[in-house]
Amino acid sequence: MHSSADPLGAALVVAVDDVADAVHGVRREPAVVLVDGRSGAGKSTFADLLAERLAGAAIVRLDDVYPGWDGLRDGADTVRQGVLVPLRRGEPGSWPVWDWTTDRPSGQERRVAPAAVVIVEGSGVLTPASAELADVAVWLDAPRDARRVRALERDGETYRPHWERWERQEDAHLRDHHPDQLASHVFRLP
Repeated sequence: MHSSADPLGAALVVAVDDVADAVHGVRREPAVVLVDGRSGAGKSTFADLLAERLAGAAIVRLDDVYPGWDGLRDGADTVRQGVLVPLRRGEPGSWPVWDWTTDRPSGQERRVAPAAVVIVEGSGVLTPASAELADVAVWLDAPRDARRVRALERDGETYRPHWERWERQEDAHLRDHHPDQLASHVFRLP
């Protein structure tokens, strides 16, 4: 558990409790949970905490899928077609893995079986087309400065020159898809 001295951690615990309750009410398998938000909002931590609460949950991370620094939309489309659509048919989903070090496809593919719960997290994942395939949709928001600090602490100097480039793609996603309005659960985090 997170202490009250950690406002982000405390807010995430409350959000996870709320979403876990919603997932328990889903009557099909897999229960698909989409977790969207801007960079540094807390998506990965939220997904990890939610998976801990939901036994047998699998996580698909768009960070493994995005085809480079200009690939927000393509990564989300790849996950919709390669993961969400097959899962809804009761089939395993798969996606090509991007190698961020070499800035090209790794030649590897990952798979996710239709587990009891599949959590898909990443910026851009919540679109009208993907929302139709989800059971629970989450939008995480936080102030830009807090998100930037967290993202740069997490990814270091490799991310710094790409922050604004990625942010422009997030802006386009918000403008084109309105993920905060598609979400069944919206959380404003510190």
